Amino acid sequence: MSKEYVLGLAKEAKAASRILSRAPTNGKNKAISVMAQKLEENKNEIREANQQDGHLAKAGGLEQSLVDRLKFGEAKIASRIKALREIILLTDPIGAPDSVIKRPNGLEVKRVRVPIGVIGMIYESRPHVTINAGALCLKSGNAVLLRGGSETINTNIFLGRLWQEALKEAGLPKASIQVVETTDHEDVWRMLELDEYIDLVIPRGGKRLIKAVRETSRIPVIKHYEGICHIFVDSSANLDMAIKISLDSKILMPEVCNAMETLLVDEQIAGDLLPSLGKEMKAAGVTLRGCKAAREIIPWAEEATGQDWVTEYLDMILSVRVVSGIGEAIEHIDSYGSHHTDAIVSENFTNIRKFETGVDSAVVLVNASTMFCDGGELGMGAEIGISTDKIHARGPVGLRDLTSYKYVVTGTGHVVEEV
Repeated sequence: MSKEYVLGLAKEAKAASRILSRAPTNGKNKAISVMAQKLEENKNEIREANQQDGHLAKAGGLEQSLVDRLKFGEAKIASRIKALREIILLTDPIGAPDSVIKRPNGLEVKRVRVPIGVIGMIYESRPHVTINAGALCLKSGNAVLLRGGSETINTNIFLGRLWQEALKEAGLPKASIQVVETTDHEDVWRMLELDEYIDLVIPRGGKRLIKAVRETSRIPVIKHYEGICHIFVDSSANLDMAIKISLDSKILMPEVCNAMETLLVDEQIAGDLLPSLGKEMKAAGVTLRGCKAAREIIPWAEEATGQDWVTEYLDMILSVRVVSGIGEAIEHIDSYGSHHTDAIVSENFTNIRKFETGVDSAVVLVNASTMFCDGGELGMGAEIGISTDKIHARGPVGLRDLTSYKYVVTGTGHVVEEV
């Protein structure tokens, strides 16, 4: 029955996507607005469902970083309500022209944005994805199938039913946003076979999940790969700024993909920076793992191994390396990073430009925390994921990234023979 269940959802989503592609902006915005109201009205019930998931996850031995990611308390609910209201205010990309060219023969060639169709979201732990993906897919004219992890099944089912109510009140197809209400792992692989109905798959989760989806899917995939994120503190950096940015990047939300995992420090200022920064990190509960030069300055740090440079901790652990300058910093990031999010703290314009052009990551930050690699912080309202791909979408994936385009060519009786 499970195979038929998933197939049925996909067929309904495909039918809904055809209606959504023509849906007016005010109708889509109304559904998102109603959903925001329902989150506020049902926050106690949402918390109860989420607490049930948390208890089951802990009892099942789920690792702590994933348990932390599935928490969806009052503050996170409030942040999703805020995000939904911001998405309402964003310009609807559908029908918007990318370019208009007037040919010498009088033809007008216009490229306009269109929905992709049906998006399949496969994700672990994060209930906020159910909100973000639903709203972003809806506003961009796409239907979406939401297949969250078994560890958040109760939260996701409840949120999915709220979406269904919101869609009904807005007069849009209920199949526009559907949560797969099963915990059968085979459903994931069944989704990946349905290329006749699903147009794009976006996986969010651990490296193993994303690798398996990429290798199995018959449908195009936008990957949200691991975030081995760096901050390089240049010799010219303001040390107080460097400490502030480093602390925010590591301890605000260590379980997220854009948290700093490796700190690179120019050897010229390592002796000035690391004692103070190390003390602050230690007080916050961060375990430091340093290279030989770093441990000479902060001897209580653990010894870093080669594995530390390629590890996404998602925890209160930070690897630290002292480097000879910006060239070695860029080389380290290129060799060990995941091309996700990397930052420089510097007052030297030449080095800043070298970093901007030399670091091939989806998001490069200058004198700012890696926590700003976020759709909400970058004016997108929210993001559906942070892509480490280069084709179609890269970095935080927002409304426009969930669209494709078509050409509309307008003539006045033009025929090729006359050209």
